Amino acid sequence: MVRETSRASWLRRPAVRPEAERRLVCFPHAGGAASSFRPWQRLLPDGIEYATVQYPGREDRVLDPAVESMAELVDAVVDVLLPLLDRPLALFGHSMGSAVAYEVALELRRRGLPEPVRLLVAGRAAPHAAAVGAIHRADDEVLLAELTRYGVTPREVLADPELRAGILRYVRADYRVIETYLPSVEPPLSCPVSVYHGTADPECGVEQAETWAAVTRRPLALDSFEGGHFFLVPQRVRLAEAVARDLGVRSVAAARTWPSTP
Repeated sequence: MVRETSRASWLRRPAVRPEAERRLVCFPHAGGAASSFRPWQRLLPDGIEYATVQYPGREDRVLDPAVESMAELVDAVVDVLLPLLDRPLALFGHSMGSAVAYEVALELRRRGLPEPVRLLVAGRAAPHAAAVGAIHRADDEVLLAELTRYGVTPREVLADPELRAGILRYVRADYRVIETYLPSVEPPLSCPVSVYHGTADPECGVEQAETWAAVTRRPLALDSFEGGHFFLVPQRVRLAEAVARDLGVRSVAAARTWPSTP
């Protein structure tokens, strides 16, 4: 169980919205951090209160030891979510985060708690159909090539030896979690599932997105966005609108001005 004193370290809740109709918990990609969802504070309507899971080993959790397995990660996250179940909860995961969100939904059900009202995923096939590699066992050069391929980590950051070592440490830990993960074999979820995918994403095209139909008893909702694996960044306004739509909350936030800070 997560100690009471450590609960705050797992969730970033930038805006508490007591009147929100839904709570949305977001799970970043491998190597990602809670800050990647920071713009959603302005983009999601007031009817959605969102939080992002902060995996250990990065940003303000740089000194926290990395988790060793998907089971350890999921167990810790569900413990943290227990106080948030006083209103309908939805889960959103990108890439590795989609598998984490799926397993969190299953763990909620295993504990006799309500399933999420909706599971929303992007950037990866369903856990039972996803390709699995062994990058976590490779040397640093291979990990660096992976980061360079996706282009989400600035080159000047990777050029700094100390920063690079810290980044590679938690990226390797995340890859170990997802690459050693064995999906749970359980009946499909009762909640609906939305899948968002980039039109040029080599990791998750239409065929991979459709594999999520096997994890739900409800019809699958698919939505495509122009862009690659990280379409979430250039398409964040439209994606926030799609999330609000799929959660049945009227989207009124897209017109807000987001500060021009990075």
